[in-house]
Amino acid sequence: MTEPETAPGPGRRAGPGGVPGSGEVTGSASGEGACSGYASGEVTGSGSASGEVTGSGSASGEVTGSGFASGNAAGSGYASGEGAKPASAPSGRRTELDAIRILVVIGLVFFHSALVFATDTDFYVENRDTTDAILVIAGFGVVWAMPMLFFVAGLGSWHSLRRRGPGGFATERLLRLGVPLLFATAALLPLPQWLRERAADRGHDESYLRFLPRFFDVHLDLSAFPFVVQGEYFETGHLWFVVLLLTFSLFLVPLARWLPAAHAQRLRDALARACERRGVVLLPALPLAAMSALSGLEEDYGGWGRWAYLLFFLYGFVVAIDDRLRAAIRRDAAVAAVLGPLLFAACAPGFMTADDAFTDPTALATVSRALYGAAGWCWIVGIVGLLDRRDRPPVPPATASVGGRRRLFGYLAVGALPLYVLHQPIVVAVAYAVVGLDAPIPVKYVLIVAASLSLTLAAYELLVRRTRLTRFLFGMRASRGPGTAQS
Repeated sequence: MTEPETAPGPGRRAGPGGVPGSGEVTGSASGEGACSGYASGEVTGSGSASGEVTGSGSASGEVTGSGFASGNAAGSGYASGEGAKPASAPSGRRTELDAIRILVVIGLVFFHSALVFATDTDFYVENRDTTDAILVIAGFGVVWAMPMLFFVAGLGSWHSLRRRGPGGFATERLLRLGVPLLFATAALLPLPQWLRERAADRGHDESYLRFLPRFFDVHLDLSAFPFVVQGEYFETGHLWFVVLLLTFSLFLVPLARWLPAAHAQRLRDALARACERRGVVLLPALPLAAMSALSGLEEDYGGWGRWAYLLFFLYGFVVAIDDRLRAAIRRDAAVAAVLGPLLFAACAPGFMTADDAFTDPTALATVSRALYGAAGWCWIVGIVGLLDRRDRPPVPPATASVGGRRRLFGYLAVGALPLYVLHQPIVVAVAYAVVGLDAPIPVKYVLIVAASLSLTLAAYELLVRRTRLTRFLFGMRASRGPGTAQS
């Protein structure tokens, strides 16, 4: 999750990992926005029209340029106007995407706690006794979790662009991703690095305040884009996902402004028609396979190349545009759910035997990376398609009368980003205290997970969500009062 000193990314690494995504869930959640743009209560129905639309497209707004804006529109685009809702407009609430996000956020506490006991990683704090089993088990999550969240973020970005327009979209992302990135980098990220120094040498007694100037001794390195801030002790840490997502989101702004609406509509229709044929929706695995094989993988960024994530993000953006693409994913989900694990199993021998399977130019390592890249897309199609059930009953709005499980779901959904930002410094601090105990690995692991999860939830509840300022600093919207799901 974090970057090594010798890697192209900033700082040192803590091994592969996954991070909660950011974007607007298509019609999912309730109440307020979560995870810097995953709106809850903002999007109702994934792409259905607000008002009436002339031509094909959906949403509210005036179409300018490529059709991502706000006002009135006619012809192709995404807007509110007069006419009939097109048959191909995306529809339905996607609460399963919120559930995936929550699963990954909570799972990160378990995952990073496990890295304390993994062999051959450079996590901040390492137990004296380690095991190879950790990375083998973790691989089953790494192959799909990070790609899934970039995919979901791409879905949400389409809806946000449609609602806000390019300028509003850019402003929203800078506020809800950029502000937490800057605040957490200054306030939270030095702690894990300081504890790394102390854990590596228990005789190291440099105070935290004396360490801070060394952490912020940085320089610019454009060759590491988008991680352009570099330093011997500085790192982006577990916020690398936010850096990439903010970068990818801003890439969409000129596309939305300058791509002609008619051209965008033709591309949309061509893709939708192609995906009516069985198996075509699996073909995006090929560019991922080629990129992974030729460019290599980066352990610093969750076990994938940083630009492979851009493909997952764009795939999600495209899928959100037309309901026929969503239908194709549902149709081919069973096949993908079989292919994903098979391809992942096929790449395992290369990863286990190569000296550095992430970058080795040998035939075995190259083929293994290609299989890994293809497996990632198949896992996404399988998981999203199998969880997408159009016959689910409508999700009721969040009110005080809803059941405890739904309130908990809403509480975690809106807190996804702050929970993510908080969790890793807490895990590292707890692990630093626990690894010195005279206890077996399972006992230490349970202690780290239980304490870290409890402290992360407590910090979110007591230090983040109760004031407008702290909500803003952690990428949350202001509380909307008792009538909404604020928790």
